[in-house]
Amino acid sequence: QVQLVESGGGLVQAGGSLRLSCAASGSFFSINAMAWYRQAPGKQRESVAVILSGSSANYADSVKGRFTISRDNAKNTVYLQMNSLKPEDTAVYYCNAVGRTTRSSPNRNYWGPGTQVTVSS
Repeated sequence: QVQLVESGGGLVQAGGSLRLSCAASGSFFSINAMAWYRQAPGKQRESVAVILSGSSANYADSVKGRFTISRDNAKNTVYLQMNSLKPEDTAVYYCNAVGRTTRSSPNRNYWGPGTQVTVSS
């Protein structure tokens, strides 16, 4: 199993910055893609940024140029640096990992419990 724990959320004024972290732990063979999603009240969960094991990354159009995703493979940790935050970035941010527990097992999706990010205007 893979356990994910996010940290770094909080309250920040518009224009400010926050850095989210997510560490993967447990018994697993490999972690492939890692990603951040978010869900605002009354809205569906959406992808924010994804990074593959080779550090190739993709971003939602709404955060391009403001957010940066990175990962430390040695620590099985993914980060999300969020700059120039806007009130519309307010949401619960979830860490996601795609991994396998053994060499022969299929890839599975794992989710963290989420961390609240609130941007005040």
